[in-house]
Order: sequence, then structure tokens, then C-alpha cells
Amino acid sequence: MRKTVQDTKLTEDCTKETIQAFVEELLPQLSLEEKIGIMSGQVTEKKLLDDLFVIEHYNVKPYPTMEVERLGVPNIRFVDGPRGVVSGSSTCFPVSMARGATFDRELEEQIGRVIGAEVRAQDGNYYGGVCINLPRNPRWGRAQECYGEDQYLLGEMGAALTRGVQSQNVMACVKHFAMNSIENARFKADVHTAKRTLHEVYLPHFKRCIEEGAASVMGAYNKVYGEQASESKYLLKDILRDQWNFEGFTLSDFLWAVKDAVKAVKSGMDVEMPCFCHYKDELPQAVADGKIDMQSIDESVGYILRTVLFFETRKDPQEYSDRIVACPEHIAVAKKAAEESMVLLKNENSVLPFDKEKTEKILVLGVLGNTENIGDHGSSKVHPYYTVTPLRGLMKKMPAAQVLYDDGSDLNKARNLAEDADAVVIVAGYIHSDEGEFLADRSDIADMGGDRASMRLHQRDIDLIKGLKGVNRNTVVSLVGSSAILIDEWVDDVPAIIFSFYSGMEGGNVLADILFGDVCPSGKLPYTVALSEDSYPAFDPDCTYVEYEYYHGYCKMEKENLPVLYPFGFGLSYTDFLIGKPEVQVFDGIAKVKVLVKNTGSVKGAEVVQLYIGCENSAVDRPIKILKDFARVDLKPGEEKDVYLSVSQKDMAYFNEEKDAFEQEDIPYIAYVGNCSAGSKLQSVNFKF
Repeated sequence: MRKTVQDTKLTEDCTKETIQAFVEELLPQLSLEEKIGIMSGQVTEKKLLDDLFVIEHYNVKPYPTMEVERLGVPNIRFVDGPRGVVSGSSTCFPVSMARGATFDRELEEQIGRVIGAEVRAQDGNYYGGVCINLPRNPRWGRAQECYGEDQYLLGEMGAALTRGVQSQNVMACVKHFAMNSIENARFKADVHTAKRTLHEVYLPHFKRCIEEGAASVMGAYNKVYGEQASESKYLLKDILRDQWNFEGFTLSDFLWAVKDAVKAVKSGMDVEMPCFCHYKDELPQAVADGKIDMQSIDESVGYILRTVLFFETRKDPQEYSDRIVACPEHIAVAKKAAEESMVLLKNENSVLPFDKEKTEKILVLGVLGNTENIGDHGSSKVHPYYTVTPLRGLMKKMPAAQVLYDDGSDLNKARNLAEDADAVVIVAGYIHSDEGEFLADRSDIADMGGDRASMRLHQRDIDLIKGLKGVNRNTVVSLVGSSAILIDEWVDDVPAIIFSFYSGMEGGNVLADILFGDVCPSGKLPYTVALSEDSYPAFDPDCTYVEYEYYHGYCKMEKENLPVLYPFGFGLSYTDFLIGKPEVQVFDGIAKVKVLVKNTGSVKGAEVVQLYIGCENSAVDRPIKILKDFARVDLKPGEEKDVYLSVSQKDMAYFNEEKDAFEQEDIPYIAYVGNCSAGSKLQSVNFKF
């Protein structure tokens, strides 16, 4: 057990009932000041802003709540994420959107175990990095922190990260609850939607993580139905507590999410973080004036203490010293995540992989070709002790080759260099100033992220790519960014395209491994790449009021018959796969789908088999089909495996607004199985539950 609980009567791995009894005895012994301290972050606002803007290392050490040592009461010690532990110099993974492209639950759980261990090694016990907001439009600045446009994928990957983190006795925080997907306007946007849309589109992934046992839920800055999300009784009590039976504690988004302490506590907001602010300033007098009773305070303190004490009294699976932070074993996991995430979008005439024996001169072009570019510089910024750029990765991969670099600003020079090279790698895309967390109080800072101004590349990148058209047949564009980038104006000008995302500390090495065939690309797009911004929901980064519609992403584009360049779930490989005809068997309201997958190519690779479900004769308007399961399968050349997927009748229920509940339907369903959401790539079979 950890230090503060050693002198209590709690034992290792004690039951929830024992902890409940202990907390009931404890509450009367706590002073009001101590209770409010337990409910409040202990960082000063000056310290927080200094971390952000002076030392430029937010959350350099865990941000704590009050510890009541005299009674053996441990505190919350918050560490942010989600691309790794932001404290210290920790392992930097690819951003969550990249990891969504892996469609690999097992790997994401392994990443969670690494992150949880590094949190513990730096004296944290709480991880604020399970970010599962739904990016309805790719321009959202923090899309990189989430796993994709589909709510099922968000839920499954968020649940996997939660499992991994909490296996190390670290409390996982799921955020931001709810409907937070506009960055610049996050402090003022009032988000509205139909109740059916809320429950079917914007909440299922949160519910999935709660079912997985997530210890905590963070509120959002935005308003929902006219109320601050972090003060919304409808979200925090009616849904989270009463409908989902959530037993953990809630925590506010930082500093500006709570406006009214009394309303927040009464509505179910347990912890105000990271600074002692409204709770400390307002609650003592509110109790004295009878505006809030001690029962409401004790309710919040009870949720906090029961959760913290449960995790603090679990037996640890390993020891946690600073030696494990960014150790070789952890970096290997980050590298594997980068390997599985990069998406091969185009490979005309099998340009890739490059031939190691015949490639003697490599040219890297573009401003980002030798830039350490791991993503946003806001609260998710990790500080690894090294980052491999594309140029450095290629130099390491091909030590005997001549590897040249040019930023591409002089097109004539770039063309001349490209003509003389055996392979050309153009690195194009974004950095933290193009998309990332928006810090409203520092508008004087130039490179401050926020929502994207456009879904297309910078003109410098477009000019470079188009200017190199036809110059060298061995040309590949590596796209760096968080979510969909529209590329239709130049897609025909290059033979090969890889979406490499913000790929973490090992990204440059992995890109080189894929370009030269030591790694077979296997990532699948966790979003849809359309031909026009108009294909996505309307996006106003300066809105004060917004309505979220039911349809977005591939569901919207299929419903409206909109053409797309690359469908959700799409990704090429260096090998070929055959996916057989699906078979369905139904038992007790669960449809089990079996499909044979075979590697018919010449190299080892991985395929992601995806199950989409459509329905007929529904009482309500439904998507043509929607993702309900997926499985990643690794196969050697000639190898075949049966893959099993499933969906339950409960999974296909719709939210009946009149009954304020989900309703199952006894109607025909269609199972679509394939390797992306495009209808031409899917095989279907009809069934009934």
C-alpha cells in the first residue's frame, strides 16, 4: 500500500465494502476545510501559467489535491496525456488518432500499461489522457487527441487504454464530457442536439469506458443545453450516475470550467482542478449561509475517497522506479504503435517499398522533413529526450546512401535535386501552430494552435508537390497531421502517399522502415477523406451556439451519397488479402459472424476485418450501416485464419426520445464484412436476432 494509507486499518486488496465502511467512519472526522481540499487542486494559478508559458512544461510534476496525512487520506496526483505522460521526459507515443488507425485493442491496452507505469514512476496516481470526444469535423484542433470519427472505435480504444492504465493501479480519467469538439470556441460554445443524437452518437463511447470501470470522468469547458458541462446535472447525475451507475468521481476541466461552486457540487462535479479556486473561495460561506448542505459536500468527498482508496490499496503488479521512464522496452511499444498506425493511401505501380540495393541517393523535401513534430504543444505535449525526424530516420536506415535534405522553397532547385535522386520523400502537413489546444488567455502568442484554418495543405506544400510532378517516378508524399486532409487537387501528381500522422518519438525510424519494406504498412483510416469541406458538418470555430446533427463522417456521406476520395477504414498493404464470405449464427440475441481471411501475397502483413451493420424497416431513420466490431489479424504469406466478430441486438437499439430509453427492434439486419466502409469492398449477409 502507498504511504498515506499504511497506518489505517485498510489491508491490501481490501473489498469495496471495507473501503465504504472506512469512508463512512472517516467523513465525520474531516473538517470542512479538509473536505474542500480533497475536492480541490492545490496548484496556484500562477504556478499553472508559469508551467505553460515560462518553463514551457505544463504538468512537469503531478498536480495534487489535498492529502490528509493525519487520517491516512491519500490525494489525487494528476498527470495529463494522451500521447504519453506529460510529466518528466517520458515515452512519446503516436497521437491517439494514429493509434486509432491501428484498430488494435491489444496494443492500445499495452500502451496503457506503459503509460500507467510511467505515471506511477513519477509519483502520479491519476491519468487524464483517455480522450474520446468525437471529432465531427476534421478541422477541430484537438482531433489528434481522439481515436477517430466513429463512436464504436472511440469506445473500444478508450476502453482498452483504460484497462491498461488501471492495471497499474492508476485511475483513468475519461474526457471531455460531453460534446466537446470545437477548440477556439470551447469556453463559450453552447452545444445543443436532439436527445437521440446525444445518446446514440455523442455518448456511447463514454458509456463504454464507464462499463470498463473507468475511475473518473472529466467535464468539458463548453455549455450543453445552455448550462456549463461541468455544472450540468443532466450529464453528471441524471446520465452518469442514475442511468450508467457510475461509481467513480468527476473532475472539472482545468481552471475555467466551473463558474458557480454551489451549482457545480449540487450537479455532481466532485473535484475542481487544478487550482484552489471557486470551491475554496465560495463553499465555506455557502455552507454557513445554508446554500449547500454538508450532505452534498460529503457525497462528493465520498466518491473521491472510495475511488482513490480502492486504487491505493491494490497490490502492485511491478515496482515503479524512474529507471522505467522511457526505457528501451517502453520505447519499443511506441515504435510498434507507429508501425501499425501509418496508412498507405496510394502505391501506384508498386513504387513502394523502395529497393535498398538500388537506392543510393535519397532526397527529403519539405519544411517538415527535418522537423521534430510530435503534435500539439498544449496539455498533451510530451517531452521525450529524443525525437527522430524523417531525415534522421532515413539516414539511420540507409547509412551507405547519400541522403540529402532541402526545404523545397526553391522549386527549381528541388526539381534539379529530384531528377538526380533514386528516391524522393516529400514531407508535408501541419505542426502544433496549425492545429492544437487553444489558449484563450494568451492571444498574444503567435503559435498557439487552435482549430485548423483549412482542411488542405499549406500552399507551399501544394506548390512543392505539384512542382515535382513527373520529375522522379520514385516519389512518395508523407502526410503529417491529425485528421482528414483534403488532397484531391494533387493526388494524381504523385505515385505514392502515406499518412504518417504525428508519429511519436520513433516516427522517423518507422517511416524509413516502411519506405524500405522492413515493415509492411497496415494502418486503416479512422476517418473519411472527402473531396470537399462541404461533405463534413458545418464548422464555426468562433461560435457561441451550435447544433450538432445526427449524421457525420462516413454515415453522413453514405446517407447523402457524397463521393469520397478514401473511405473510413481504408488502407493499403504490401501484400494481398482474401476475405471470404461471412457466415452468421444467432444465439440469445447475439449474432456471431465468422469469416476466413487469407494472405495471398508474398510478405507478412496484417489486415483489419471490419463488421458494419445495417437494418431494414426500422421505426426511425438509421445510417445505411455502422461499425459494430473489428479484428486485426496478422498473417504470413499463404496463411489463413478464421476471424470471429459479433454484435448483439442490444447494440442495435435506438434511443426513443418519448420513452427516454433505448428500444430494441425485431427487424431484419444486414451484416457487412470487409476491410473498409466502402460498399464495393464489403460482402453482406442478412440475419435476424
